[in-house]
Amino acid sequence: MTKHTKLTDTQALERHRARAVPEELFLQESAADEVQDRLSLVNRAFTAPAVVTPFPDLWQKHMPKALIVPDSETLDLEVGAHDLVIHAMSLHWANDPVGQLIQCRRSLKPDGLMIAATLGGQTLQELRSCLSEAEIALTGGLSPRVVPMGEIRDLGALLQRAGFALPVADSVTLRAQYRDAFHLMHDLRNMGETNALDQRRRLAPPRRLFEQTAALYAENYATEADQVNATFELVFLTGWAASDTQQKPLRPGSAKQRLADALSVPELPLHD
Repeated sequence: MTKHTKLTDTQALERHRARAVPEELFLQESAADEVQDRLSLVNRAFTAPAVVTPFPDLWQKHMPKALIVPDSETLDLEVGAHDLVIHAMSLHWANDPVGQLIQCRRSLKPDGLMIAATLGGQTLQELRSCLSEAEIALTGGLSPRVVPMGEIRDLGALLQRAGFALPVADSVTLRAQYRDAFHLMHDLRNMGETNALDQRRRLAPPRRLFEQTAALYAENYATEADQVNATFELVFLTGWAASDTQQKPLRPGSAKQRLADALSVPELPLHD
């Protein structure tokens, strides 16, 4: 595979996930529910599904007939073995996200379906803003503290780069409320989503940084109930393995009827 800049310290990420609390994986549960909703709209029965996830028990509960494989850099998926692959909420930590999607595509049978659920760029926008402002004020600079998460347009482009047919990207925004920023950070720890960036500072940050972050958070994002808001964006990438049975887009200029005639409306020329 092509060598990529290392984003994630995988050993640190594994340690964080190992101390996650199963009862508090609400992002994983929300993603699983959304995936099931999307599958219910597909007029097909999948007989050989697989799920790529760091939390096998949770996803096995939602998809008991699926093969569960860890989200390692080389996925344990057999080429052409599956008609459905779910990449479940770990793509934002991948050092090679395109490589992950390519491996998923290769494991699909012709006309097989892949759905990747991941965190999008609006996730934790409040926390990132307050952390940055507090760190600049205290130290005069910034250090990597929150994993960079792609915008939906950029994430959708990964499907095309990975060779999927009929690519679609959509998102769901969740807003949760917490007592304060410390409560939010505690919840992130329980979900295994704390800082595992390879370029993070190894020294423990000063407590003043988090106290200032919490103060800014309460000042800017407080609710009427004296709590604070936190945003999570779940992005879903859907693509199909190529097949001769799939619909193909028409060649440009091949239309035999004008759109205005089909809609029974006058055709208005565009002005320069």
